[in-house]
Amino acid sequence: MRHSIFDTLPESLRSEILGVFQTMHFEHGKILFRAGEPCSGLPLVLSGVVKVQMTGLSGNNIVLYRMGADEICTLSIGCLMTGEGFRAEAVVEEDTEVFMMPRDVFDRLMDQSVGFRRGIMDSYGRRLNDLMLLVEEVAFRRMDERLFCWLEARAGQGFLMITHQELATELGTAREVISRLLKELERKGKLRLARRRIEFTRQFFD
Repeated sequence: MRHSIFDTLPESLRSEILGVFQTMHFEHGKILFRAGEPCSGLPLVLSGVVKVQMTGLSGNNIVLYRMGADEICTLSIGCLMTGEGFRAEAVVEEDTEVFMMPRDVFDRLMDQSVGFRRGIMDSYGRRLNDLMLLVEEVAFRRMDERLFCWLEARAGQGFLMITHQELATELGTAREVISRLLKELERKGKLRLARRRIEFTRQFFD
């Protein structure tokens, strides 16, 4: 497996760099890094899914973004460039394989390869735009609107397997808030709730 960021490198540099890389495997539930830890390298995801989330002063979590195959950890880019520790944690959601690029290799490639530097900054810019949209959602939309839109985007299969706590983490609020809003939607006949399951009724789509 290859990561497309290496396609930005000159052939000679690419062969040299790839020769020293090893693939690392992480199982579901593994913590790749925690808030406050120093950043020792740049994870390049080859397969699987990694969730990056932040814990607020209230104790509630919010999912900032997810990394899938051929993606780069934006938080790690920022930490490597500033020298500061992580402000969030990364949790493996699906068994994942990554290349872990050491800090010294990252610094060298940023200095020596214009293509690599542009690829990194393009990735950083796209994710930053997504995070700005998330800030807008959290700051300016009511939670009931955000919840309904989140559910609506995933209602195609007719049901979801998710706990109220997991849904609260997705939206950055308390479980009690999500439970109350879901119960209200159930009262209106739009949902049927069961343990770890949300089922959409015909009325949900009206």
